[in-house]
Amino acid sequence: MKIDEFFKTPILVEEKTEYLKSLNTACNKYIKEARKKNKARIKKDGDFGMSHHSTPLLDDNNFLDFKKLVGQKSWDFLQYQGFDMSKYTLIYSEMWVQEFAKNGGGHHSAHIHWNQHVSGFYFLKCSEKTSYPIFHDPRVGARVTKLHMRPGLKEIMNGEELVHFKPKPGLLVLFPGYLQHEFAVDNGKEPFRFIHFNLQAIQKEIVKDGF
Repeated sequence: MKIDEFFKTPILVEEKTEYLKSLNTACNKYIKEARKKNKARIKKDGDFGMSHHSTPLLDDNNFLDFKKLVGQKSWDFLQYQGFDMSKYTLIYSEMWVQEFAKNGGGHHSAHIHWNQHVSGFYFLKCSEKTSYPIFHDPRVGARVTKLHMRPGLKEIMNGEELVHFKPKPGLLVLFPGYLQHEFAVDNGKEPFRFIHFNLQAIQKEIVKDGF
């Protein structure tokens, strides 16, 4: 039986551990500042359930090489999907680092990134004991007609509604901004830190210089 699969959702996964040490070092001050901003709340209620978000990283030269890497990978990612990238300039919308609370409870509810052509993560601190991203099937019609999956499947099948993605330090992940995702509740047993970024493809008639 021949079966074709259309409308696949691409996700790029690539290990880039060579950036791990320098990026963790560069991010330390941003996480420290983020915790400082939340100091009063932490003192009053504790930090359970919190996610410490940094200020923007795009103007920090410590992230310049990483930005170039992600920019090129994002361009290739869009070109792979059949888009004519010769007509577009790829620019960063935002980039930040975040770390979940030490006492656990950190998480993010399901969401998408509107008008972003590429979204992604670079994991700095994580393990099998920490939070992880969960990707949702973007096909609305498939959710409406959802059936029970066969038990014992050892690979991700086309009928899956959720994909529980297990990260590790140094892993780069790119996906379309329309792909709904969330982060599982963290138990606080080990640090969970990652860089998040979004990029847009803008027509060259409007913007000439990109990443």
